[in-house]
Amino acid sequence: MTEPLGAVPDDVLKLAQRVLAQACDKDLSIATAESCTGGLLASLLTDVEGASHAFERGYVVYSKQAKCELLGIAPEVVERCNAVTREVAEAMASGALAGSHADIALGITGFAGPGAPDDEPGLVHLACATRAGHRAHRECHFGDVGRGEVRSGALRVALEMMGDGLRVSDPPTP
Repeated sequence: MTEPLGAVPDDVLKLAQRVLAQACDKDLSIATAESCTGGLLASLLTDVEGASHAFERGYVVYSKQAKCELLGIAPEVVERCNAVTREVAEAMASGALAGSHADIALGITGFAGPGAPDDEPGLVHLACATRAGHRAHRECHFGDVGRGEVRSGALRVALEMMGDGLRVSDPPTP
């Protein structure tokens, strides 16, 4: 049996509330493209009562094939770079933005636990892209702390990055 996420930490819930409030205040919407978090970010963003309308859509793209088919990532990019890299995280965010009506998108790919012998448990790449042109990337090394802790850490960083992206984004013009 693998280690589940468990309860979402209070600070992560508060970050989600803040991000959604920012999005609502600016009339901006959010999309997610998730691999190692398996849709947890999308779920969290739809759990906040009264603000979930700011969430436009989410993609859960766990396999390499799903990343390519649903987000338009060229298969050679995933094969050349591996699925857990800056390039793939950035392509995931860009693909989610291009395939949605959202103003900001976040891509997450990583190793939540042990994988192949050369995989680093706890390595997560996150990328944020906005229609206003803001781009950001974070590489996190959470360590071999268990799937739940890695996923919680990834949610925390993802929400911080979305908050930064929302701060520099302007509302759409009518």
